[in-house]
Amino acid sequence: MCSDSNDSSFPEGRLEVMLDGQPVGLPPQRRSLTAIRSYLESLALEQQRIIWLFSVDGDAVSSAGRFLRITCQTIGLDKMPLQLVENAIQQTKTAHAEVQRAVSQVMINEAARGHELWWGLARGLKEPLLTLSLLPDAVCGPANGSASPMQLRRWQLEQLAGIIQEVDRACETDDPTALSDALETRVLPWLEGLLDTLALLRFTLRTEPETAGR
Repeated sequence: MCSDSNDSSFPEGRLEVMLDGQPVGLPPQRRSLTAIRSYLESLALEQQRIIWLFSVDGDAVSSAGRFLRITCQTIGLDKMPLQLVENAIQQTKTAHAEVQRAVSQVMINEAARGHELWWGLARGLKEPLLTLSLLPDAVCGPANGSASPMQLRRWQLEQLAGIIQEVDRACETDDPTALSDALETRVLPWLEGLLDTLALLRFTLRTEPETAGR
């Protein structure tokens, strides 16, 4: 779900507002982007749904003073677990692509620049795990004597912390090759393993209603 606090008004009579593919008429006092977003949120809540995509002139976040089209899509509460997993997958893919670029970038930059590049990436590696922590335990099924989903998240965070410390030690050598190797052999495989786990969870969530109906 994207937010926007832009309070600029839109051209009179030219704005098109779409909610789940249907045009929406706005009350006269809803002139700013914040006021429009609030009104659409209330319409969604009336249907026991929440906004997960808010687009202004085709952009998820708008800083323009004027806008012509707002597109809003909602999601039912029962679909939120799947959406959280989709968000975590996207976060993981983004992190993987950034680390993959960094593998070569640290080789052509000074050591200090490579360190800053890595430290910037390291901050975002935990984001998919934080997203997954919002999932209710029941989504992952009964524990059946195994670790709970929350405990698994804690273990994953501990594992990530260990990997980050290993890469930090590679930074201490001031050797770009050591840093590049650490990114390639430690960070990328961890992200790929996380993607495999998320793909399996997504498959489970997608097929759960189908299985339940049998």
